[in-house]
Amino acid sequence: MVRLLSVNVGLPRDVEWQGGIVNTAIWKLPVDGTRMARRLNIEGDGQADRAGHGGEQRTVFVYQMESYRYWERHLCRSDFVYGQFGENFTVDGLPDAEVCIGDRFRIGGALFEVTQPRVTCYRLGIRMEVPEMAALLVSH
Repeated sequence: MVRLLSVNVGLPRDVEWQGGIVNTAIWKLPVDGTRMARRLNIEGDGQADRAGHGGEQRTVFVYQMESYRYWERHLCRSDFVYGQFGENFTVDGLPDAEVCIGDRFRIGGALFEVTQPRVTCYRLGIRMEVPEMAALLVSH
């Protein structure tokens, strides 16, 4: 059974990284109550890099608890919170191997369709404080 555990949103902000400033919205935090899913985002959410993130085909980013558990073990960490990977929806019971492009899921009154695999960005390394995190995700 698939369960939506958390809806997470965040707005772009500037963070210091490797001696420079990076504008990012990787810090997604859980919200209470319902949020309107719009054409380009979820109410209260934003993307800093619209060329690489967001858009009509990437309105919502989904990450599953199975992967959370994997990365907690791999990185020997237990400090993850919903939204840790920059996802809008944290779900349980939806393994990557069982999801296909074109699959549809109803959440509340909205119908969501899987349009493409997740794309990993270096900004996750900033959030995780593991600069090589994007490469780790791709290699694992």
